[in-house]
Amino acid sequence: MTQMRYRTADVDGHAIFYREAGDPGLPTLLLLHGFPSSSHMFRDLIPLLAGRFHLVAPDLPGFGLSEIKPRATFTYSFDALSKVVERFTEVIGLDRYALYVFDYGAPTGFRLAMAHPERVTAIISQNGNAYEEGLSTGWNPIQRYWREPTGANRQTLRELLTPKSIRWQYEHGVPDVSAVSPDGSALDAWYIARPEVDEIQLDLFGDYASNVALYPAFQAYFREHSPPFLAIWGRNDPFFLPAGAEAFRRDLPDADVRFLDTGHFALETHATDIADAIRQFLPR
Repeated sequence: MTQMRYRTADVDGHAIFYREAGDPGLPTLLLLHGFPSSSHMFRDLIPLLAGRFHLVAPDLPGFGLSEIKPRATFTYSFDALSKVVERFTEVIGLDRYALYVFDYGAPTGFRLAMAHPERVTAIISQNGNAYEEGLSTGWNPIQRYWREPTGANRQTLRELLTPKSIRWQYEHGVPDVSAVSPDGSALDAWYIARPEVDEIQLDLFGDYASNVALYPAFQAYFREHSPPFLAIWGRNDPFFLPAGAEAFRRDLPDADVRFLDTGHFALETHATDIADAIRQFLPR
């Protein structure tokens, strides 16, 4: 049985919660979650890989069990999240690792890779986008807020934070929704309902424009450093389209691109398939 450890690191005054499993002497896989989740999303994947890898899955600042700094003292932006995660890796002593990125974890992880390409041995992107053609029409309300950051447009985005909307994100595109545990979405909804977390999430919706602006820089990093790359995608994702997965081959001709018949939260239904793909991919 895999022994999971649940720890909290002091990262320059930020209390960052993380899950850890596997022998630290094995190659490290750093797992970065997305919206609106936490490291809990990796609960099924970690035991499947712990015999072969050292796995570390932090909760991003303001997410999960990591500290929620007041917005008055910490700016919730993707640059800020990536800097905290970068320091987190240094504080716990990770100097070489492969990245597993999902959703928000992708622009966070790609920033890490650009800042320290020598540290990143490979990248696995599970529905983690870096191309404009990967953005679906589901982004329209958020993009409207980027263009016109009015109170009314911000208020419209609150619908994405409701328990019903969070559950929809887990179930959409899944052929058999009875295969999707209610625990993940219920936990996410509970975390979102905490004081000020809604405003933090709305701030990050607004700042997501900074990620799209960095897409050319991410793509230049791929071309220059050619990290071994696996894109494994829930093909029915309502936010990040299959075209975004295919686009990685434009800058990484050797990228391994695979599709699964599921939605955005592919680990909820296909953890075993994803673990198998990672075991095949990373030894290369």
